[in-house]
Amino acid sequence: MIKASAPGKLYIAGEYAVLEPGHPALIVALDQFITVTLKEADKQGSICSSYSNGISIPWTRKNGKFYMDERENPFSYITKSVTLVEQYLQELNYDLKYFDLTIESELDNKDGRKYGLGSSGAVTIATIKAILSLYEIDYTSELLYKLAAITHLSLNSNGSFGDLAASSYGGWIAYSCFEKEWVIEKLSTREKISKLVTEKWPKLRIEPLKAPADLRLLIGWTGSPASTTSLVDQLHDEQNDMYDFYKQFLDDSYQCVMWIIEAFKEKNIEKIQQGIRINRHLLKSLAAKSRVNIETDALTDLCTIAESFNGAAKSSGAGGGDCGIVLFNQQDEILPMITAWREKGIVDLPLQVYKEKMTNYESIIWEEK
Repeated sequence: MIKASAPGKLYIAGEYAVLEPGHPALIVALDQFITVTLKEADKQGSICSSYSNGISIPWTRKNGKFYMDERENPFSYITKSVTLVEQYLQELNYDLKYFDLTIESELDNKDGRKYGLGSSGAVTIATIKAILSLYEIDYTSELLYKLAAITHLSLNSNGSFGDLAASSYGGWIAYSCFEKEWVIEKLSTREKISKLVTEKWPKLRIEPLKAPADLRLLIGWTGSPASTTSLVDQLHDEQNDMYDFYKQFLDDSYQCVMWIIEAFKEKNIEKIQQGIRINRHLLKSLAAKSRVNIETDALTDLCTIAESFNGAAKSSGAGGGDCGIVLFNQQDEILPMITAWREKGIVDLPLQVYKEKMTNYESIIWEEK
């Protein structure tokens, strides 16, 4: 039996701009996981998780390829991951095996509501890890990321894939998305996946960062779920009407996030906090111009309260609900802020930064544009 886990994530800075290739974001992996358990089977496999109400759904192969009846399939990210990794394995001349998969998630609350910690990314990474482990393949965080990114591209994801980077690498990372059209073109010419994952992807940058020792991350959950896909679609619909503004937003976001990355390397907490406040202002300006509801009333309450206790706060990810983040100095008192949050119905999530323990760990070096 094989167990493989992948952590959830939160965006710290650079949201929306990171959708454009080469534009940086700061992301952190957290110690809440999706765990995939894999058990080898004989003539048929199965997948079971809370997404199927605990019911085990069978799968088989047709013409040598993974097959599950689409009328019974609630597992698009998982099944596409299996299909993609098995194509990779066949290119490497492995004989394919059947297996049973069980998925357990810590990225929801007890009522099944998502915290907004990137469950689709984490389940993709955990599934890929488990299958590669079944075939005793030594994987790197870069290989995990690229296989997962191709999986999500195949599902027409409109995200930046930063969640995949955080779940692959762990810890704090500086990230910019690759040029999707370049990868799509490679796939359209039927380039082998086993070759594609070894190539340099244009604009892709993943750089692990070490946080200052006294930097403390606090996370508040508003209890209101948000759809990243829907919010990103809304922004895309508005882009043509705000071309000059959006271009300036991208430039300002780039400078802001690079400032924060530099502050991490300098171990300068005050500079990091200043960058977080600037990024919040940029996102609020984008929301006002695009009419996309990024910072909800609950997120505004979260930030206002945190700032009154010396924290640097902003919405996380696409906004519209879910979580906000606050960066403190370790010496600051946080209990009064947490109490004030609770009075507004905001739940503090007691999560810690998760660092992936991999011996074959590497980064895709960051470069200035």
